[in-house]
Amino acid sequence: MRRKVPILSWVAMALLLMAAILSIFQLVRYSRVRAAFPRGLRVAGVPVGGLSYEAAANRLVQVYLSPINLIYNDAVIQVRPAVLGYDLKLDNMLALADRFRTAEPFWNGFWRYLWNRPISEHEVPLQSIKDDDRVKSFLENEIAPRYNEPASPPMPIPGEAGFYSASPGTNIDYAISIQRINDALNSATNRTARLEITPSRAQRPSLAMLDYMVKGIIDASQFDGLVEFYMKNLKTGEVMNFTYSKLDIEPVPVGVAYSSWSTIKIPVLISIFDRLQEPYSPEILKLIEQMMDQSSNESTDALTKQVIERNLGPLLVTEDIQKMGLVNTFWSGYFTPGAPLLQTIRTPANQRADYVTDPDRYAQTTPEDMGVLLEEIYYCSTNYGGSIPIVFGGSVTQAECRLMIDYLSKNKIGVLIQAGVPEGTTVAHKHGWAYEYQDGYIHTIADSAIVYTPSAEYVLSIFMYHPVQAIFPVVNELFANLSSAVYNYYNIN
Repeated sequence: MRRKVPILSWVAMALLLMAAILSIFQLVRYSRVRAAFPRGLRVAGVPVGGLSYEAAANRLVQVYLSPINLIYNDAVIQVRPAVLGYDLKLDNMLALADRFRTAEPFWNGFWRYLWNRPISEHEVPLQSIKDDDRVKSFLENEIAPRYNEPASPPMPIPGEAGFYSASPGTNIDYAISIQRINDALNSATNRTARLEITPSRAQRPSLAMLDYMVKGIIDASQFDGLVEFYMKNLKTGEVMNFTYSKLDIEPVPVGVAYSSWSTIKIPVLISIFDRLQEPYSPEILKLIEQMMDQSSNESTDALTKQVIERNLGPLLVTEDIQKMGLVNTFWSGYFTPGAPLLQTIRTPANQRADYVTDPDRYAQTTPEDMGVLLEEIYYCSTNYGGSIPIVFGGSVTQAECRLMIDYLSKNKIGVLIQAGVPEGTTVAHKHGWAYEYQDGYIHTIADSAIVYTPSAEYVLSIFMYHPVQAIFPVVNELFANLSSAVYNYYNIN
């Protein structure tokens, strides 16, 4: 028995020593574990448990300061977050994380460690500063100039009245794209941002493009005389007015005097309604319809004599025109063959010597004057605006201006300006041409119209003159193409 006591003592001492050594070993291990971030800790979605401060910082930098991918359609662009002004608040997040490491008392933590008890997971939220202005500046200055595609406007088909189709472009939607970039910058797993790309519409062709197109049509035509062209958009006020001949090297200024022929019936119509009172005589209305619809010269003379003045009616119409400020238009004698010339009238247009069309002494005008007359009727009919209510002191009413538009719209001939617009388009117009008594040929063909289209309402007044002969099929084709060009310009799909 005396021999066993020392053996047990030694065994006990050995066990105690082993326990002490094991405890010290576990204590050292726990101290090392406690020196690192606790298991289950995530910072900004990145696991950092078991890592030292420096290792955790490196891992966060590798994740959040690595380049992100920007996708523009099929192109992939890598960009560093620093370029976008992205600032990762690394020290702030790790300081919060370190609190979880030291929050539990040492021996409590050691006891949990010894018993391998589960450690609660903790999350430190992401802290960063985003700079939307820097992101937008990068997109505007680096991405958009390289990857945005400009839209191609409709381009005129050379020598024709149509346009090549426009090609849409691409633009970055900055608001949506910036949000997606910020999401990618703040994501530990999805470092890709697809930029929001929107189609950009092509700008409308400029009026200068229409000018180029119209003159190209004239150059491509068989007509080698003089074309004077006046167009005004009645909504925007934009005007195109030129005189052009493909044979003339020097340009001819606008405002050439032309024989007005039946276009003079437009101012006659205004003067008639200035003097009419409701209720209108059915006989008078019938004469008006014949004057405008059938272009009857006899009805024009009869109407003027009955309503305006029997002998000097044309001169009174001229006075009305001049009161409206149109100095290049006059009517100086009835249409009836053999009717006397009531007065020789000089205008700025017919006193020019640079280009002479040998205009009729009885009635003359310019495309611009006729265009302005129609413009005044239009404004009077739409909102009782323009000069007609003022010049005529209210004697020409808005209803009468609308009635004038109706009469002008009934003049359906299917040629000239009407030939260039789709069927069903309202064209309130008056045309005119005549076989001249000197040689029996047509030299001047004119058409002045208000054209009502889905996208624009405009005045178009075109006069064509040829010193030898204005061949109607040739002139008519050119009229139709010019009219079609203007219609297509304002109604590009």
